[in-house]
Amino acid sequence: MGILDSVGGLVGSIIASLVLLVFAILSFFVTVFIVRAGAGLAGYSPSGDFVVLAAAILAGAAIVGGASPLAALGDES
Repeated sequence: MGILDSVGGLVGSIIASLVLLVFAILSFFVTVFIVRAGAGLAGYSPSGDFVVLAAAILAGAAIVGGASPLAALGDES
């Protein structure tokens, strides 16, 4: 049964990785829309490459920030 548990764990990890990749792509597209709308509200019209760069930085920071453990900050022992 050990090999079946290992294969099940591997398949679960692959599925989790694919789901996280899909969510990362979706968050990037939403961030592109938000950056473009925010620049329009501020009266700016940046080119597409700057919008994508800003969205990539924001989405990457959100993913890294969400992955960092915050349990140590709330430890009151």
